[in-house]
Amino acid sequence: MSTNKVKNLDAVVLGAGFSGLYMLYRLREAGFSTGVFEAGEGVGGVWYWNRYPGARCDIESIYYNYTFSKELYQEWTWTSKYPEQSEILSYLNYVADKFDLRRDIQFNTRIIAAHYDETINRWKVQMDDGTNVIAKYFISGVGCLSAANLPNFKGLEDFEGKWYHTGKWPQEKVDFKGKRVGVIGTGSSGVQSIPVIAKEADHLTVFQRTPQYTLPARNYLYDPTFIQQTKENFDEIKRLMRESPTGNGIQIRNISALQDSPEKRTQVYEKAWKEGGFAFTSSYNDLLINEEANKTASDFIRSKIKDIVFKSDIAEKLLPDYYFGTKRPILDTDYYETYNRENVTLVDVKKEPIVEITPKGLRTKDAEYELDVLVFATGYDGMTGPLFNIDIRGRDGVVLKEKWEEGSKVRTFLGLTTVSFPNFFMITGPESPSVLVNMPAAIEQHVEWIADCIEYLHKHGVETLEPTIEAEEAWSQHCREVAEMTLYVKTESWYTGANIAGKPRSFLIYLGGFDRYKQKCNEVAASGYDGFILSNLKTVY
Repeated sequence: MSTNKVKNLDAVVLGAGFSGLYMLYRLREAGFSTGVFEAGEGVGGVWYWNRYPGARCDIESIYYNYTFSKELYQEWTWTSKYPEQSEILSYLNYVADKFDLRRDIQFNTRIIAAHYDETINRWKVQMDDGTNVIAKYFISGVGCLSAANLPNFKGLEDFEGKWYHTGKWPQEKVDFKGKRVGVIGTGSSGVQSIPVIAKEADHLTVFQRTPQYTLPARNYLYDPTFIQQTKENFDEIKRLMRESPTGNGIQIRNISALQDSPEKRTQVYEKAWKEGGFAFTSSYNDLLINEEANKTASDFIRSKIKDIVFKSDIAEKLLPDYYFGTKRPILDTDYYETYNRENVTLVDVKKEPIVEITPKGLRTKDAEYELDVLVFATGYDGMTGPLFNIDIRGRDGVVLKEKWEEGSKVRTFLGLTTVSFPNFFMITGPESPSVLVNMPAAIEQHVEWIADCIEYLHKHGVETLEPTIEAEEAWSQHCREVAEMTLYVKTESWYTGANIAGKPRSFLIYLGGFDRYKQKCNEVAASGYDGFILSNLKTVY
């Protein structure tokens, strides 16, 4: 793609991760001219940037892939149950090569603005390199977790060592050998990276704000026989991914935690703990809706932490006090065990807040820590953050950030579209199942719905599609009502935006199940897009 010229395309797609690659494939196959714009040097999306030590997916690899192509599924072979970042990135590069997708992707290019021009019913999209594109459809594949959150620590600019954010990790290996390292944050990226860094660093100091419930991953290499059986079972795997509540093979036991006796319940939890992965979260069906049931799971994990961590004072600091599962569930490898190492120190920054970064390290209220390297495992501005990094303006100049931030009024229809933004689609947008189901399954469903919609509009000569205010409000209200039935809303987390100072609090994930969500989307499409305004006004250019 050349730059500094105005191009005309049917569709502009933001990002070349799982979403952008499949969106490009579907639209191109349907005959629509499509351009993908990606800030990174290569494909991969979040898996291009997240190269931190220990980075690994927490969805079983046989479900963490596309199912639109049986041939692709047969050709690719995963090595272990939970794939590491480099393997996922290799997979996405393989996909890009197999379907010749790179020729329609412009890398090293960040979309900085997308304004809807209602005089021509087109989106005007501007890139940071001067490229300008006019397109009928603007589609975000930027994802929910691509806007790294770096808190505004006083003195960071004066730090004489090196510092990194887990969400923007360099491509070259970072050497921790012989170094005094500080990790700030114990969310998913912190939990994954801390055990790896601890094995290499001379000393590791972990600055923890909130203790985490983490479950042992129990990762293992796949047996060739299992791989062969999996490939032979493609149709069933595809069905599970597309028709189950979670979008993967996890089956939740249809029984309350309170129905079993304490002895039986302990046996169930012990078995799940030994199995690893998310077997624990699927032990009972009411862990996220019943406080008493949740307490049984929370207490069990807290007892495990006390058993694993030798020093009682350190174990005490690691005990979470919120509802299990209401922050992002985390799988770990030797996370709690790491705190038994002599070269690891744990600092509770709720009791001992960070005051500033100093030239030689970090100062808390009570002490100073000399550090050679700082790692910020401080997560992301989730859900809306990636979209707010772009100047997106819809009909009448409405700014998306202003529309959604005013009084905590994030509103969408199906998590796919929003009022005042015609022909703007969001893949796994706010108020879709997104991060609480298997993302590739959710992405495929969204991409296929969007592609089918665009084909429908083209076939019927429709120029613009935009949800009605009534449909948007009804869907958002439904999402809120479902969330209020759960314990998720009782915990501050990045799900609610609580990790970002000043961000309005709201729960922006649809919790009704991926299967029910898909059914609703299908009903809307089958009805001729009930809940949308379809305009046949022609463009004037």
